[in-house]
Amino acid sequence: MNVDELMTRARAVERSELTPDDILLTDRVVVVTGGGGGIGLGVALGAAEFGADVAVLEVDPDRCAAAQAAIEATGRRALAVQCDVMDSDALRAAIRRVATEFGRLDALVNNAGGVRGGPFLTMPDASMRRHIDINLVSTLVATQEAARVMSEAGTGGAIVNVSSIEAMRAAPGFAVYAACKAGMVNFTRTMALELAEHRIRVNGIAPDHTITPGMRGNLRGPVDPASWSDTDESYHRVVPLGREGLVDECAAVAVWLCSAMSGYVTGVTVNVDGGTWASSGWLRDGDGGWTFSP
Repeated sequence: MNVDELMTRARAVERSELTPDDILLTDRVVVVTGGGGGIGLGVALGAAEFGADVAVLEVDPDRCAAAQAAIEATGRRALAVQCDVMDSDALRAAIRRVATEFGRLDALVNNAGGVRGGPFLTMPDASMRRHIDINLVSTLVATQEAARVMSEAGTGGAIVNVSSIEAMRAAPGFAVYAACKAGMVNFTRTMALELAEHRIRVNGIAPDHTITPGMRGNLRGPVDPASWSDTDESYHRVVPLGREGLVDECAAVAVWLCSAMSGYVTGVTVNVDGGTWASSGWLRDGDGGWTFSP
Protein backbone atom coordinates (compact mmCIF):
# COMPACT_ATOMS: atom_id res chain seq x y z
CA MET A 1 0.00 0.00 0.00
CA ASN A 2 1.46 3.36 -1.04
CA VAL A 3 1.34 6.65 0.86
CA ASP A 4 -1.62 8.02 -1.11
CA GLU A 5 -3.69 4.93 -0.35
CA LEU A 6 -2.82 5.18 3.34
CA MET A 7 -3.83 8.84 3.44
CA THR A 8 -7.11 8.11 1.67
CA ARG A 9 -7.93 5.38 4.14
CA ALA A 10 -6.97 7.59 7.08
CA ARG A 11 -9.33 10.35 5.92
CA ALA A 12 -12.14 7.81 5.62
CA VAL A 13 -11.97 6.85 9.29
CA GLU A 14 -15.21 7.87 10.93
CA ARG A 15 -15.01 9.97 14.08
CA SER A 16 -17.30 8.54 16.74
CA GLU A 17 -17.85 8.89 20.43
CA LEU A 18 -16.56 6.29 22.85
CA THR A 19 -19.27 3.83 23.90
CA PRO A 20 -19.32 0.86 26.29
CA ASP A 21 -19.89 -1.43 23.32
CA ASP A 22 -16.39 -0.66 22.05
CA ILE A 23 -14.94 -3.18 24.52
CA LEU A 24 -17.16 -5.99 23.22
CA LEU A 25 -15.97 -8.70 20.84
CA THR A 26 -19.43 -9.62 19.61
CA ASP A 27 -19.33 -12.36 16.93
CA ARG A 28 -15.61 -11.99 16.39
CA VAL A 29 -13.39 -15.07 16.20
CA VAL A 30 -10.44 -15.31 18.56
CA VAL A 31 -7.73 -17.99 18.56
CA VAL A 32 -5.74 -18.64 21.74
CA THR A 33 -2.68 -20.87 21.70
CA GLY A 34 -2.02 -22.78 24.90
CA GLY A 35 -5.62 -22.05 25.85
CA GLY A 36 -6.27 -25.07 28.04
CA GLY A 37 -5.20 -23.57 31.35
CA GLY A 38 -3.77 -20.57 33.15
CA ILE A 39 -3.62 -17.25 31.33
CA GLY A 40 -4.59 -18.85 28.03
CA LEU A 41 -7.82 -20.30 29.39
CA GLY A 42 -8.54 -17.03 31.16
CA VAL A 43 -8.18 -15.12 27.89
CA ALA A 44 -10.31 -17.67 26.03
CA LEU A 45 -13.12 -17.43 28.59
CA GLY A 46 -12.80 -13.66 28.82
CA ALA A 47 -13.11 -13.30 25.06
CA ALA A 48 -16.18 -15.55 25.09
CA GLU A 49 -17.79 -13.58 27.92
CA PHE A 50 -17.32 -10.44 25.82
CA GLY A 51 -19.09 -12.01 22.85
CA ALA A 52 -16.43 -13.79 20.79
CA ASP A 53 -16.44 -17.27 19.35
CA VAL A 54 -13.19 -18.84 20.53
CA ALA A 55 -10.81 -21.50 19.26
CA VAL A 56 -8.29 -23.00 21.64
CA LEU A 57 -5.10 -24.69 20.45
CA GLU A 58 -3.86 -26.94 23.24
CA VAL A 59 -1.48 -29.90 23.44
CA ASP A 60 -3.10 -31.57 26.49
CA PRO A 61 -6.21 -33.53 25.41
CA ASP A 62 -7.94 -33.31 28.80
CA ARG A 63 -7.51 -29.55 28.98
CA CYS A 64 -8.52 -29.23 25.35
CA ALA A 65 -11.90 -30.85 25.96
CA ALA A 66 -12.47 -28.99 29.24
CA ALA A 67 -11.71 -25.63 27.60
CA GLN A 68 -14.20 -26.26 24.82
CA ALA A 69 -16.92 -27.16 27.31
CA ALA A 70 -16.19 -24.07 29.42
CA ILE A 71 -16.38 -21.76 26.42
CA GLU A 72 -19.61 -23.34 25.20
CA ALA A 73 -21.06 -22.83 28.69
CA THR A 74 -20.85 -19.07 28.07
CA GLY A 75 -23.17 -19.47 25.11
CA ARG A 76 -20.53 -18.89 22.46
CA ARG A 77 -19.24 -21.25 19.79
CA ALA A 78 -16.02 -23.07 20.61
CA LEU A 79 -13.46 -25.13 18.77
CA ALA A 80 -10.71 -26.98 20.62
CA VAL A 81 -7.86 -28.30 18.49
CA GLN A 82 -5.28 -30.60 20.04
CA CYS A 83 -2.08 -29.11 18.70
CA ASP A 84 1.60 -29.02 19.61
CA VAL A 85 2.67 -25.48 18.77
CA MET A 86 6.24 -26.72 18.24
CA ASP A 87 4.96 -28.56 15.15
CA SER A 88 4.86 -25.64 12.73
CA ASP A 89 2.89 -27.46 10.03
CA ALA A 90 0.25 -28.55 12.54
CA LEU A 91 0.07 -25.03 13.96
CA ARG A 92 -0.48 -23.47 10.54
CA ALA A 93 -3.11 -26.09 9.69
CA ALA A 94 -4.94 -25.46 12.98
CA ILE A 95 -5.17 -21.72 12.33
CA ARG A 96 -6.45 -22.31 8.81
CA ARG A 97 -8.98 -24.79 10.17
CA VAL A 98 -10.33 -22.19 12.58
CA ALA A 99 -10.73 -19.64 9.79
CA THR A 100 -12.48 -22.22 7.61
CA GLU A 101 -14.86 -23.56 10.26
CA PHE A 102 -15.79 -20.16 11.70
CA GLY A 103 -15.62 -18.30 8.39
CA ARG A 104 -13.29 -15.58 9.69
CA LEU A 105 -10.40 -14.81 12.02
CA ASP A 106 -10.30 -11.54 13.94
CA ALA A 107 -7.75 -12.00 16.70
CA LEU A 108 -4.86 -14.24 17.70
CA VAL A 109 -3.48 -14.50 21.21
CA ASN A 110 -0.03 -16.12 21.30
CA ASN A 111 -0.02 -17.54 24.80
CA ALA A 112 1.66 -20.96 24.47
CA GLY A 113 5.03 -21.21 26.16
CA GLY A 114 7.03 -22.92 28.84
CA VAL A 115 10.10 -22.66 31.02
CA ARG A 116 12.45 -24.78 33.09
CA GLY A 117 14.97 -23.04 35.28
CA GLY A 118 18.65 -23.84 35.65
CA PRO A 119 22.15 -22.43 35.19
CA PHE A 120 22.88 -21.43 31.61
CA LEU A 121 26.35 -23.04 31.68
CA THR A 122 24.86 -26.51 32.19
CA MET A 123 21.84 -26.13 29.92
CA PRO A 124 21.78 -28.79 27.16
CA ASP A 125 21.35 -27.74 23.54
CA ALA A 126 18.08 -29.66 23.36
CA SER A 127 16.64 -27.62 26.21
CA MET A 128 17.73 -24.37 24.60
CA ARG A 129 16.08 -25.32 21.34
CA ARG A 130 12.90 -26.45 23.08
CA HIS A 131 12.65 -23.11 24.90
CA ILE A 132 13.12 -21.24 21.64
CA ASP A 133 10.65 -23.40 19.71
CA ILE A 134 7.82 -23.28 22.23
CA ASN A 135 8.20 -19.65 23.30
CA LEU A 136 9.44 -17.80 20.23
CA VAL A 137 9.17 -19.85 17.05
CA SER A 138 5.56 -20.77 17.79
CA THR A 139 4.76 -17.07 18.08
CA LEU A 140 6.45 -16.31 14.75
CA VAL A 141 4.67 -19.12 12.94
CA ALA A 142 1.22 -18.46 14.40
CA THR A 143 1.52 -14.73 13.74
CA GLN A 144 2.58 -15.27 10.15
CA GLU A 145 -0.27 -17.66 9.40
CA ALA A 146 -2.93 -15.62 11.19
CA ALA A 147 -1.74 -12.42 9.51
CA ARG A 148 -1.92 -14.12 6.13
CA VAL A 149 -5.52 -15.14 6.82
CA MET A 150 -6.43 -11.64 8.00
CA SER A 151 -4.72 -9.89 5.09
CA GLU A 152 -6.33 -12.23 2.56
CA ALA A 153 -9.74 -11.43 4.02
CA GLY A 154 -8.98 -7.71 4.06
CA THR A 155 -10.76 -7.26 7.38
CA GLY A 156 -7.84 -6.34 9.62
CA GLY A 157 -7.43 -7.85 13.05
CA ALA A 158 -5.54 -7.91 16.32
CA ILE A 159 -2.65 -10.00 17.57
CA VAL A 160 -1.68 -10.15 21.24
CA ASN A 161 1.60 -11.73 22.33
CA VAL A 162 1.84 -12.97 25.92
CA SER A 163 5.41 -12.19 26.90
CA SER A 164 6.70 -11.85 30.47
CA ILE A 165 8.15 -9.21 32.73
CA GLU A 166 11.35 -11.27 32.41
CA ALA A 167 11.64 -9.78 28.93
CA MET A 168 12.35 -6.42 30.56
CA ARG A 169 14.97 -7.42 33.17
CA ALA A 170 17.77 -9.86 33.87
CA ALA A 171 16.56 -13.35 34.79
CA PRO A 172 19.36 -15.50 36.26
CA GLY A 173 18.48 -19.17 35.92
CA PHE A 174 16.01 -18.40 33.12
CA ALA A 175 18.35 -16.95 30.51
CA VAL A 176 16.97 -18.56 27.36
CA TYR A 177 13.34 -18.12 28.40
CA ALA A 178 13.93 -14.43 29.11
CA ALA A 179 15.74 -14.00 25.79
CA CYS A 180 12.77 -15.53 23.98
CA LYS A 181 10.34 -13.24 25.75
CA ALA A 182 12.50 -10.22 24.97
CA GLY A 183 12.43 -11.35 21.35
CA MET A 184 8.64 -11.41 21.51
CA VAL A 185 8.58 -7.80 22.69
CA ASN A 186 10.77 -6.66 19.80
CA PHE A 187 8.81 -8.81 17.36
CA THR A 188 5.61 -7.14 18.59
CA ARG A 189 6.97 -3.70 17.74
CA THR A 190 8.26 -4.78 14.34
CA MET A 191 5.01 -6.51 13.36
CA ALA A 192 3.07 -3.42 14.40
CA LEU A 193 4.85 -1.60 11.58
CA GLU A 194 4.85 -4.36 8.97
CA LEU A 195 1.21 -5.29 9.43
CA ALA A 196 -0.23 -1.79 9.86
CA GLU A 197 -1.04 -1.46 6.18
CA HIS A 198 -3.24 -4.55 6.53
CA ARG A 199 -5.05 -2.93 9.49
CA ILE A 200 -3.66 -5.57 11.83
CA ARG A 201 -2.70 -4.25 15.25
CA VAL A 202 0.00 -6.10 17.21
CA ASN A 203 0.46 -5.66 20.94
CA GLY A 204 1.55 -7.67 23.95
CA ILE A 205 1.15 -8.19 27.65
CA ALA A 206 3.96 -8.93 30.10
CA PRO A 207 2.71 -10.66 33.23
CA ASP A 208 4.79 -11.35 36.32
CA HIS A 209 3.76 -13.53 39.28
CA THR A 210 0.32 -14.84 38.28
CA ILE A 211 -1.64 -17.63 39.93
CA THR A 212 -1.81 -20.36 37.27
CA PRO A 213 -1.83 -24.16 37.29
CA GLY A 214 1.80 -24.20 36.13
CA MET A 215 2.91 -21.85 38.90
CA ARG A 216 1.19 -24.15 41.40
CA GLY A 217 2.71 -27.41 40.12
CA ASN A 218 -0.35 -28.55 38.11
CA LEU A 219 1.61 -28.89 34.88
CA ARG A 220 -0.45 -31.50 33.03
CA GLY A 221 -3.86 -33.07 33.03
CA PRO A 222 -7.09 -31.52 34.28
CA VAL A 223 -6.82 -28.16 36.01
CA ASP A 224 -7.36 -29.00 39.69
CA PRO A 225 -6.90 -26.09 42.14
CA ALA A 226 -7.19 -28.54 45.06
CA SER A 227 -3.82 -29.99 44.07
CA TRP A 228 -2.00 -26.65 43.93
CA SER A 229 0.84 -25.74 46.24
CA ASP A 230 0.43 -22.92 48.76
CA THR A 231 0.85 -19.25 47.92
CA ASP A 232 4.26 -17.74 48.62
CA GLU A 233 3.50 -15.03 51.18
CA SER A 234 6.74 -13.15 50.34
CA TYR A 235 5.01 -11.55 47.34
CA HIS A 236 3.68 -8.79 49.57
CA ARG A 237 7.27 -7.50 49.82
CA VAL A 238 8.16 -7.86 46.17
CA VAL A 239 4.95 -6.79 44.43
CA PRO A 240 3.87 -3.18 45.09
CA LEU A 241 0.20 -4.15 44.94
CA GLY A 242 0.97 -6.74 47.60
CA ARG A 243 -0.16 -9.98 45.98
CA GLU A 244 0.17 -12.28 43.00
CA GLY A 245 -1.79 -11.49 39.89
CA LEU A 246 -4.93 -13.25 38.76
CA VAL A 247 -5.49 -14.86 35.39
CA ASP A 248 -8.55 -12.67 34.80
CA GLU A 249 -6.42 -9.54 35.24
CA CYS A 250 -4.23 -10.65 32.34
CA ALA A 251 -7.31 -11.62 30.36
CA ALA A 252 -8.82 -8.17 30.88
CA VAL A 253 -5.89 -6.46 29.16
CA ALA A 254 -5.82 -9.03 26.36
CA VAL A 255 -9.55 -8.57 25.70
CA TRP A 256 -9.08 -4.80 25.62
CA LEU A 257 -6.22 -5.15 23.12
CA CYS A 258 -8.45 -7.31 20.89
CA SER A 259 -11.31 -4.82 21.02
CA ALA A 260 -12.18 -1.61 19.21
CA MET A 261 -11.54 0.28 22.42
CA SER A 262 -7.81 -0.08 21.72
CA GLY A 263 -8.24 0.66 18.03
CA TYR A 264 -5.41 3.23 17.93
CA VAL A 265 -3.00 1.16 20.03
CA THR A 266 -0.31 -0.91 18.34
CA GLY A 267 3.29 -1.89 19.00
CA VAL A 268 3.09 -1.74 22.80
CA THR A 269 3.60 -4.35 25.51
CA VAL A 270 1.57 -3.70 28.66
CA ASN A 271 3.09 -4.83 31.95
CA VAL A 272 0.46 -6.72 33.95
CA ASP A 273 2.70 -7.19 36.95
CA GLY A 274 1.32 -5.42 40.00
CA GLY A 275 4.13 -2.89 39.72
CA THR A 276 7.17 -5.18 39.94
CA TRP A 277 8.84 -3.62 36.92
CA ALA A 278 8.33 -0.18 38.41
CA SER A 279 9.77 -1.28 41.77
CA SER A 280 13.07 -2.44 40.18
CA GLY A 281 14.70 -3.70 43.36
CA TRP A 282 12.68 -1.75 45.93
CA LEU A 283 11.13 -4.03 48.56
CA ARG A 284 8.40 -3.28 51.08
CA ASP A 285 9.79 -3.32 54.62
CA GLY A 286 8.06 -4.33 57.84
CA ASP A 287 7.00 -0.78 58.59
CA GLY A 288 5.14 -0.34 55.33
CA GLY A 289 7.90 1.70 53.69
CA TRP A 290 10.30 0.81 50.92
CA THR A 291 13.93 -0.34 51.07
CA PHE A 292 16.22 -0.61 48.06
CA SER A 293 17.83 -4.03 47.66
CA PRO A 294 20.58 -3.70 45.03
